[in-house]
Amino acid sequence: MNLSATLNAFRLIRNPALCLPHATIPTFNDLPVPLSNAFGSVKPDIRAVVLDKDNCFTVPKENVVYKPYTDIFNSLLTHYPPPHLLIVSNSAGTTSSDPLGRASSLLSSNTKIPVLQHSTKKPGCGPQILQHFLDAPGSSVTSAEQIAVVGDRLFTDVMLANLMGSWSVWVKDGVMESRNPFIAWERKLPGRLTRLGLKAPMPAMTK
Repeated sequence: MNLSATLNAFRLIRNPALCLPHATIPTFNDLPVPLSNAFGSVKPDIRAVVLDKDNCFTVPKENVVYKPYTDIFNSLLTHYPPPHLLIVSNSAGTTSSDPLGRASSLLSSNTKIPVLQHSTKKPGCGPQILQHFLDAPGSSVTSAEQIAVVGDRLFTDVMLANLMGSWSVWVKDGVMESRNPFIAWERKLPGRLTRLGLKAPMPAMTK
């Protein structure tokens, strides 16, 4: 159970726009690099990128890059080399799902990217992410609005970015098509909310 997502769901009742992305791409292969080009006419100073794992750039529960995404993944790694790239997963790296750190170690070894070790699952681990980038030797990040979060889930990845005051890129179609009815409903939500006039909160306006 993701207690963090459950508790933060109450924030959505008050502010549904927290689950709206700043940019939407069909698949991870469509990710623009550098990510400052993902947001239309707005060109934020993106210095670091947070990547979701499952069904974003890997097959769910696997710890290797999905082969068709290898080129874009390598391009991202070249443009944002560690310490400016971080994997944040609710499976690998969490104390509840990966208590011995085996999955995170394997994932980091396979991708050459650090995996955040965190006790609070997304979307509640924003403070740990920001502190990671602020403390990492060689990092140029000085504030949350210099970070972009890339993921396939609105209620974890996108909401995480909005709660942090960062930029969000929603990968609408994951590696594997889900038959989960909740995910099918979730994918329709942005269209419904934007028709009501809601917009993703801009990072400077989030807090």
